[in-house]
Amino acid sequence: MKYALPPVVFAFLVTAALSGCSEKEVPAAAIAVVDPTLVAVQPDFLQRLKMTAVSEVEVTETLRVPARIEVNEQRVARIGSAVTGRVVDIYTPLGQQVKRGEVLATLHSTELSAAQLAYIKALSQAELQRRAVERAKLLFAADVIGAAELQKRESELAQAQAEMQASHGQLGVLGMTESDTAKLAATRTVHSLSSITSTLNGVIIERKVTRGQVVQPADALFTVADLAHVWLVAEVPEQQAALVTKGEAAQAEIPALNGKLIEGRLIFVADTVSPDRRTVTVRMDVDNPKRMLKPEMLASMLIQGAPQRRLVVPASAVVREDNKDHVFVQLDGGNFQLRAVVLGAESKGYIPVQGGLRSGERIVTEGAFHLNNERKRKELEG
Repeated sequence: MKYALPPVVFAFLVTAALSGCSEKEVPAAAIAVVDPTLVAVQPDFLQRLKMTAVSEVEVTETLRVPARIEVNEQRVARIGSAVTGRVVDIYTPLGQQVKRGEVLATLHSTELSAAQLAYIKALSQAELQRRAVERAKLLFAADVIGAAELQKRESELAQAQAEMQASHGQLGVLGMTESDTAKLAATRTVHSLSSITSTLNGVIIERKVTRGQVVQPADALFTVADLAHVWLVAEVPEQQAALVTKGEAAQAEIPALNGKLIEGRLIFVADTVSPDRRTVTVRMDVDNPKRMLKPEMLASMLIQGAPQRRLVVPASAVVREDNKDHVFVQLDGGNFQLRAVVLGAESKGYIPVQGGLRSGERIVTEGAFHLNNERKRKELEG
């Protein structure tokens, strides 16, 4: 006769059986974890590999930073009016080549005419006082007037001449040349037209004025730049600022000109760090005779750092895995380890090591790709 076990009793027996099994020792081979970075190869495979010891050599690292083309601030002029007035004519459009002294625009100014009138009055007064002094000298010689009267006339002449010189200087401030002032003194004719002229040979790259506009001396109406020389300006991260110094050789790649390579030297390295970007501004002067380089073009600056002794590995030894750089380090005989490393920028087939390797360790320099495939195959096979 068969009896069915109650559910509670059955559950107790199952739990006891499982507990007994868990107390048994599990074989070590069953819990061993295989390191996927290790790989062992046979002697015939080993013969296909080439190894070398990591060593220090003198290398010159190339720093690549984004850059842009800017106008040379030493070859740019922001031109405005010397007087307050209304623009009546504009002779030069945006982008036109101009020469120094060329008239860019003219304006009508009551301020200028008032200053000219004041100069004419001062000129007439000085002439009148000069004649008064001459007459006084004759009268003093004839003993008609005393010395005090002569001195009074001479004092009035000196004052009139000082006022004339002040008026003459004011005309210069308002933009009149010496020839213009001499013509005014000869004709005694007041005019209210003032010319705005270029102070530099170059190209008009900015114009902020229209006909009929009232302008002030503080307004920048035209910007003229000599684009035969431009600046290439870059921002170097502060962590790499120690790698750059004034006078170092530099290159620039211009994507807009099909990657055209430009060579030069750094003419400026800032002494301060930008607090917002945490960068140091560097500048390179570039000849631009054909004006192919346009301000605001984007570029990449390549700066050659000072030679330093660094651990290096051949580029052929590097294996990319999981978006990181690795090399195979020989442990002993046919045993190798895939090790992650931190590398710098490649130069002439070699890459400086920033971390992950020690001097003297042997790495695979040829056959690393095939060795990595062998590692992956064995990993899949378990």
